[in-house]
Amino acid sequence: MAIQYRPWHDGDDLELLQVWGGPPNPQAEQSRALFRPSSDSPWLRCIVAEDSMDGVAVPVAAAYVFEPKLHDQRLWAYVEVSQAHRGSGIAATLLGMLRHEAGSSPSGVSRLRAKVVPGSDGAAFAAAAGFREIQRSRIIEVAPGALAVPNFDDDDGPQLEEAATGSVELTRAVTDWYNAVHAWDPADMTLGQAQQFLLADTAGAGGAVVLRDKPKSAGGVIAAFALSYTQSRTDAPADVLIGYDTTLRPSEQSAAVASLLAMLVYQYPVQVEVDDSMTALVEVLDPLLATGAARVVAETRVVSD
Repeated sequence: MAIQYRPWHDGDDLELLQVWGGPPNPQAEQSRALFRPSSDSPWLRCIVAEDSMDGVAVPVAAAYVFEPKLHDQRLWAYVEVSQAHRGSGIAATLLGMLRHEAGSSPSGVSRLRAKVVPGSDGAAFAAAAGFREIQRSRIIEVAPGALAVPNFDDDDGPQLEEAATGSVELTRAVTDWYNAVHAWDPADMTLGQAQQFLLADTAGAGGAVVLRDKPKSAGGVIAAFALSYTQSRTDAPADVLIGYDTTLRPSEQSAAVASLLAMLVYQYPVQVEVDDSMTALVEVLDPLLATGAARVVAETRVVSD
């Protein structure tokens, strides 16, 4: 086996697809989408491994490392090797090359992290390379009627209302929540970034609802919010981001999340992505998983060296 390494070229994705086949899971599909020629803005380095077959150099593996705009205390890395070439040291060589490249990142950050699927070859390789889990993330589908619908008839009590995704109040609530639940991997998200990455049309946001602790006219504030990333109602579960006011008492956080989620699944199922650091969401969703009123659609782990 004569393996050579070179920078990524346009067209490598099509050649690798023939060798790799379809992505084995949604996480691999998302990760493959970032393969591209190396660049300085954004900073990304992408390397391809070629095997000489019958005198023709054929791409069989690829890897990249890049510097994200958020969560910038670590670089993201990804390595994929064809099934026929696994166990031959190519992945380890590529990872070593990524670590070398990381030493010249503009920010000076060199620690790597990756997202892996439990039980996969990628997870086993990451563990063998010294990566350790720092977060679990799950996509959970919640069935219609999974939670009892709360009573919002009290004019002085909690109120559910639609919100404009461009609202400054909502943007601030989203920003504060995001930064609080990502203390394990700080984002330092600004209001502008919250708009760009979570609330804008270009981010896929299709609408928002908020739960206030009391009417807005009486000084009510946002206790929980939900952002929909499904543009039109179908039979498929809507993709929803649920957040909450992390300054509330833990019991109040969970109660607000449960009330909002109950309304969201009154008639239709939803899909929610939840990290273990989102404690109020976990507290509401885990009992639903235990009773079968919700199910895990996908699970990934963030690992770091």
